[in-house]
Parts: sequence; structure tokens; C-alpha cells
Amino acid sequence: MPTPWVLHVDLDQFVAAVEILRRPELAGLPVVVGGHGDPTERGVVSTASYEAREYGVGSGMPLRVAARKLPGDAVFLPVDAPAYTTASNAVMNTLRATGAVVEVLGWDEAFLGVDTDDPESVAQSVQAAVLDATALHCSIGIGDNKLRAKIATGFGKPRGLFRLTANNWWQVMGERPADALWGIGGKTAKKLAALDIHTVVELASAPIDMLAATFGPKTGPWLHHLAYGHGARTVSAEPYRARSHSREITFQQDVADWGRLAAEVRDLATRVAADIAAEHRPAIRVALKVRYAPFDTHTTSASLTEPTSDPCELAEAAATLVDRLDHDRKVRLIGVRLEMVPSGDAT
Repeated sequence: MPTPWVLHVDLDQFVAAVEILRRPELAGLPVVVGGHGDPTERGVVSTASYEAREYGVGSGMPLRVAARKLPGDAVFLPVDAPAYTTASNAVMNTLRATGAVVEVLGWDEAFLGVDTDDPESVAQSVQAAVLDATALHCSIGIGDNKLRAKIATGFGKPRGLFRLTANNWWQVMGERPADALWGIGGKTAKKLAALDIHTVVELASAPIDMLAATFGPKTGPWLHHLAYGHGARTVSAEPYRARSHSREITFQQDVADWGRLAAEVRDLATRVAADIAAEHRPAIRVALKVRYAPFDTHTTSASLTEPTSDPCELAEAAATLVDRLDHDRKVRLIGVRLEMVPSGDAT
């Protein structure tokens, strides 16, 4: 009887690949997509081609820093979200046509649920179908759950396959750093390092009560769970619904006028309120993101007394959070995020 498998499909350098398909002369060059495509302006890298990554350029890096790292033939392009959405839709439709259960994670990745005795053959056929339909390459992780499939993809890049299961988990992951686990970022890794926990096997060996005392009664045991490679197995075709919407603005010159910043926050909140109104799901929490000069990012948030979609109420709630910020510092970026009631709970 066929065995259930999870495949994680991840398109290689997706945004850059879409741009190179539109401009074949860019093939082989360091290509960076971000902001308005002008490295003299403030903005961050959305994605970089493999050629650009060889110079240390990665997502989230300031465009000006990327420009300093890259040679003179590097190409900077503006973000073209509609083009990427169109390409992504073509890929996801191709995945659905394979007969697999498809759970879309974003523009460039999805989980597939398949029942087969030969997951490598299925993965190869998926790669071929995507390439034939879209001219885009993808890597595929094969796992006995979502966590392992997601991590496996990294070992298969670019254009390859990798299988990660309970059978080879410790061999592959045991001595790798804790942040090699999907869900553990730099901040958590630093906290783990302070506990003298550096590798996956060390995290697995750590006392759960110590982790709970440091990270909380839910997060601590969850980190221990991750270290063993445990994760959900069910792939759902239910459409993804965002938990929140956000908007932000990067200033070309640092701003020290806090009256202006409060006005910008109100404007951003009003625009995000329109975004959530389109989903008919009121906000239950408002968050403010600030990046002080030169590049120090902080967030603060507050729950709302009652769920609301009223743009005036949301603008004032966001503006109130401005009082929590450090008014002695200049600001490079400000952003507003509205978290909505969970899908299905809206009234």
C-alpha cells in the first residue's frame, strides 16, 4: 500500500528567475530585486540571484550595502509584484494538475501531499512539470512530515532533491546549529547559546523544564519538539488566509520630527484598515515597527479593547504606540501591522 509523503516545493531564486525569464540577457549576472531598483535609495533586497549571493548579498540587506558588495556589472531591478503573482499562480496550477494535495505557502513554495512508494520519482516528475509549464526550476524536499520536508529542501538546492525522515534525522541534523531548524531564528539561537545549547542534538538533550523556564511554557517544549524533527503530517488544500496586514515606509533621509512620524503612522494605519476591510475581518491587535538609524529595528504592540475595522479608531490606536518609541533617536523606517480575528471568527 502506498505510503503518505510530504513534498516541499521551493522555486529556485524565484523573483530573480522571473526577471531573468523576462530579460534573458541578465542570465549569469548578479541580479538584485528590491525597492525601486535604485541602490542609491533606501530599500532592502527582496531577492538576489545565485550569482549575487556569491558576493554575500541576501534578502533583507540594505540595497546600498548590496551595491558595495557587488561588481560593476550587477543589475538592480524594482519589485514587480503583479508579475511574480502571475508566475506563482502558473506554478501552483501546475502542481494541482499533478493530482497531489497542494498547500500554498507563498509566491514560491508549497507543500504537496502524495501517497507513493517512490517519492523521488514523484518529485522528479513535479520538477519536470513545473519546468515545462513555466520555465522555472525548483528544488524539492521529501519528508515524513512538513518540518522535515521543509528542511530537506535546503539540502537539495538548487534544482535537486533530498529526503529527510526519522531514519536519517540525527545523522543529517544532529550536529548542525540549532537555527538550522525551521522556526528558530537568530534571537532564539542567541538565547539558546546563552544556555550552552548550540546544536540540534544539544537542544534535544536539554531539560524541558529549563527550556520552559527560559522561553515560556509553550515555546520551551515546542523547541524541544523541533529538535526531534516532529511536525505536522497533514497537507491541506484550504486557501491561505493572512493573520495580519501591514504597510511601512522607508524614509530617504532620517526623520527626527515626531509630529511627522505620528502623522505617517496614522496614514499607514488608515491604509492597512482598508486592506483588512476587504477581507471582512476586523483587527484585534495593532503593532508598530520602527527602524532607528542606522539599522536598529524594534516592534511594540497592543491588543484592542474590541475588534474593529474603523479606520479612525485604528489610526489613533497606532498613533498611541508612537509614545512608546525612543524620541531621542532618528527614524529610518516606520510601519503599522494590524492582526485580524482568526479566519472563521469574523462577524
